[in-house]
Amino acid sequence: MTTRVIRNHYDIEMLTRFLRAQNLPVTVSITKGAKRSDEQNRLQHLLIAEIAAQKQDETIEEVRAFCKLCFGMPILREENEEFRAVYDERIKPLPYETKLKIIELFDVPVTRLMTTAQKTKYLDAIYQHFGAQGYVLTVPELAE
Repeated sequence: MTTRVIRNHYDIEMLTRFLRAQNLPVTVSITKGAKRSDEQNRLQHLLIAEIAAQKQDETIEEVRAFCKLCFGMPILREENEEFRAVYDERIKPLPYETKLKIIELFDVPVTRLMTTAQKTKYLDAIYQHFGAQGYVLTVPELAE
C-alpha cells in the first residue's frame, strides 16, 4: 500500500503520474490530514518512558498498551470508519486484560495510523490522564 501526503501542487502532479502508471483497477483512499510527525513520535516515546519510570510496577510496553487502548483506539474509532469496523468486530468483545495483552504482545498499530491532529489529541489525553494523577511529564516546549 502506498501512502502520500499532499502538501502542494508538485505533490499532486507526482501522485497523478504515479496513478497513471498503475495497472488498473486500483482502489484509492483519501484521508484528511498528514501522518503523525517525528516530533510527536519522539514525545510519545519520552512520555511513555517517564510514566513507566514513575509507575515502577509496569513496563514501558504495558504503559504503551494502556495508552493505545484507552486513548488511541477511541480516537481512531471516532474518526476512522474502517478502523472502527475492524475494532468493533475483533477487539471490542474481548475482556479488558486480553485487549491489553494483545496490544502489548502483537504491537497492534494504533498511533501509526494517526494523522498529526489525531496524534495531538492522543498526546493531550496522556497529559490529562497522568497529569491529573500527579505524574511529572516533559512539556513539549521544554523538550530538546
